[in-house]
Amino acid sequence: MNAHDDLADVDAVVASARVAQQAFEAGGSQQRYDRAAQAAAWAIMEPARNRKLAELSVTTTGLGNVPDKITKNHRKTLGLMRDIADAKTFGVISNNTETGITEIARPIGVIGAVVPSTNPAATPANNIINALKCGNAIVLSPSPKGVPACVALLAYIHAEFDKIGEDKMLVQMIPGKGSKEKTQRLLEISDMIVVTGSQNNVRRAYTSGTPALAVGAGNVTVIIDETADLDAAAEKITASKTFDNATSCSSENAIVVVDAVYDGFVAALAKAGGALVKDEAQIVSKLWPDGHLNRSVIAQDADKMLAALGMTNEVPSDTRFLAVETTGIGPEYPLSGEKLSRVAALYRAADFEDALSLTAKILAHQGAGHSVGLHSTDDGRALALGRVLPTCRVIVNQAHCFATGGAFNNGMPFSLSMGCGSWGGNSIDDNLHWKHFMQTTKIIREIPTREPSVEDIFAGYWADVGA
Repeated sequence: MNAHDDLADVDAVVASARVAQQAFEAGGSQQRYDRAAQAAAWAIMEPARNRKLAELSVTTTGLGNVPDKITKNHRKTLGLMRDIADAKTFGVISNNTETGITEIARPIGVIGAVVPSTNPAATPANNIINALKCGNAIVLSPSPKGVPACVALLAYIHAEFDKIGEDKMLVQMIPGKGSKEKTQRLLEISDMIVVTGSQNNVRRAYTSGTPALAVGAGNVTVIIDETADLDAAAEKITASKTFDNATSCSSENAIVVVDAVYDGFVAALAKAGGALVKDEAQIVSKLWPDGHLNRSVIAQDADKMLAALGMTNEVPSDTRFLAVETTGIGPEYPLSGEKLSRVAALYRAADFEDALSLTAKILAHQGAGHSVGLHSTDDGRALALGRVLPTCRVIVNQAHCFATGGAFNNGMPFSLSMGCGSWGGNSIDDNLHWKHFMQTTKIIREIPTREPSVEDIFAGYWADVGA
């Protein structure tokens, strides 16, 4: 099949999705949208299918581990279903007699979604559920290694759709092997595009001419100050850093510890399974042997990671991740960037102000806009970070990768895609969620006039500076 046929296939898939979406909207109701979303959610949450998707994801991508994929598929989907349970996404959703404005929920149309190999089931499921909840159709473009998991997920969703009599053309994927050309065509002909994954895809999304929701790079830095509960911080960081073998963009990549508690934290980290490594050069040479991340280290289990880095006999046998001491920040210091592995950079700061400064430098290098973490009992310090750093989220005293994308014990929406604002080159600064998959039509009625006098507006200004 030639490239022209490949693009024609994309055109045909989107065209069929558009027909299905128009019928979905024309015959829509809140109950119908909700039922379709529930069907898609159960397709991934049903335990046997969840396990099969997790196993397939790890087998085909070589990234992450099965137990954590199962947990991620379950909790991310369950949390999303909680978030959208009472959301109004059909018909009149607000009627304000004071302003005279009535808002009517409207679908966007056909969503094109580019999904990463790190989460080939959880991320597309999240996008599919949000799209259906708001009356849209969706077409996925998985990474080449993520194709088998997407195929299986869609088969499960379509089986659920058969039970409820819903049109399977509402949820489709680009046929055949993934390619940049086919993805580009999807970006250009969809009504809106959602991109999670490589920054190259993100840039292409924003320049495609189609409205885009695309997210920035993660490179989470977390600060440990002198007021922190060191044992709790170490346990949370270890749990987060090792979850699904650090595939999450919200995994801690740099840990900045103030000098007063540095040794105490290192000791707490050792108890939790984080081994201190002082030989930065050895790790860098093995983690980036040819200037690129070593695939035998990326998102691997601890034993495989340690073997690939030549650390098997250099650290305790129960080591779960490595904390590598470093001082360098920037392109020439790769440890200061995202590592997609059970390896974190460890920095010693003189005090909190120095920790803040180091964190700002790390974000200036990579990860601006995404999120930072703070382990502290001084809430004022969280506010200080939020006022100064180029970040959309300050996660306080939590395991970062569980908290950033929504958790049952915080108020963030459940999502696998975190907007990074202007700092990360994104159009959104919050977690991608259902409201982004809907638009509204406003009915505007005449109301009693509310026109102030010039004096009402400028009296205070004139009093201060003169007319």
